[in-house]
This record gives sequence, structure tokens and C-alpha cells, in this order.
Amino acid sequence: MLALALGLALALPARSQSPHPWLVPAPRLAKQAHFTNLADGARIETPFVLKFGLTGAGLAPFVKEQAGTGHHHLLINRDLPMDLTQPLPFNDQYIHFGKGQMETVLTLKPGDYTLRLVLADHRHVPNFIYSKPVHITVTRFNADVAPDSLSSPGVAVLLPKNQVPVRTPLQVLFHASKLNVSHHALQQPGTGHFRLSMAAEGGRSEVMDFAEGQTEAWLMPPRGRYSLKVDFIDNTGTGAVLHSSAPVALSVGP
Repeated sequence: MLALALGLALALPARSQSPHPWLVPAPRLAKQAHFTNLADGARIETPFVLKFGLTGAGLAPFVKEQAGTGHHHLLINRDLPMDLTQPLPFNDQYIHFGKGQMETVLTLKPGDYTLRLVLADHRHVPNFIYSKPVHITVTRFNADVAPDSLSSPGVAVLLPKNQVPVRTPLQVLFHASKLNVSHHALQQPGTGHFRLSMAAEGGRSEVMDFAEGQTEAWLMPPRGRYSLKVDFIDNTGTGAVLHSSAPVALSVGP
């Protein structure tokens, strides 16, 4: 019986283990989508790399149902649908990111626009996770800029900023460019998930695996100085590190 129990324990995937003690829920148990590099009232030139964030849920491609996940949809000049039980349409005003993408390149012509993110499930049915509307003005379209040249495959820590003193709970935003994020359980080729390493100055490194497609974390680490980085881990069972971010140094205060 003991051998059987040990075998079962070893067979359990990382996501079923106890959460790291530094991990805490998002404030007010929030579940929402948001833009990580665009604020309401922004004036931008296009092409523009628009980055997506997600609180309280994980990303996954639309290959099949996976609880607690969805994929982003960008709504352009459209309100939230009146009927949230129906799949979102496919057209220029409802742009689907069904592979688990975290960004797109806007190529909008000059003018005023309203943008909104909506998360939806494998059937493209909204799951009540969405962003506030963001009103922007495109001041110029640069026809000589190739949209594909604006980013390359890789991962980054968007928040916290390098060398900035922070208080807890600490929000850590991950980002993947030209990569697809997914729940590990789907074992979908061409996807990965984030792994955060947080090394204390003069101490050990804490490692947290976000195998359920999460793209952010809220943490309560002890006071001190740390170095953070994220790795992008292959989801097909190899455990290979596909990409790593630059480190971010910060000081956690009271």
C-alpha cells in the first residue's frame, strides 16, 4: 500500500501539488481581462503591439474544454454582446486569439476607437471575464513599418518594474510574444506555460509553476531584495525551457 501511495504521489502533475505559500488571490478575488500596455485615452501610432493581461483565470487554445481557462477576443467599436450564451462572431470587429496568444499588432487607420477584451471558452462563448472599455485615438498609420517586425518570440516580466521598491501583495505580470500559452493538461503541441523564479538576495530561489495557463501572480514574499525571471516551459511533457526572460531586480518593503 505504501508503494502504491508513493507511486500515485509521484504521478501527480505539478499543478495538483499544494500552492506555494507566497501565492495569494487577486484583490477582491477579481476575474478580469485587461490591456497591459494601453490606458484609456491613449494616443498611439500604428502598427502598435497591443498586449493582453488576465486576472483570475488561465489561457488555453480552443481545442477542447478545460475548466478555468479561455482565450482572448478583441472587440473593436463593439459593446459586450447582449446574449452571453452565444458564440462570438468572426469578423473584423471580433478578433479571436484561439491559439492562446497574449498580443496582437493593431493596424488601425487614424481615428477614434473603443477596444475591449473578452475571454471565451473553447466554443467561443463568453465566460463573464472581460475588460473595461478603452478609448484610444490613432494619430498616424506608418505604412513603412512591417507589423511582423515589431516583436519576436520571447517572454518578459512586465510588472514589477526593474529596481522599483514595492509593497505586498505584489502583482507579477508575465508576457509572451509570438508564443501560445495553455493549460498544461491539454498537452497541446506548440504551447507552453510560465514558471517564475524569485531569488532572494543571499538566499534560496523560490520556484512557482503556473501550469494552468495563468499569466499573472499575486505574491506575499517576506521583506528583502529579490531577482525575478520567468521561463516558458514546453507543454508536451518534455519540461524543456523554450524561452527565458531578463531578470528584474526589486526590493519588497513593508
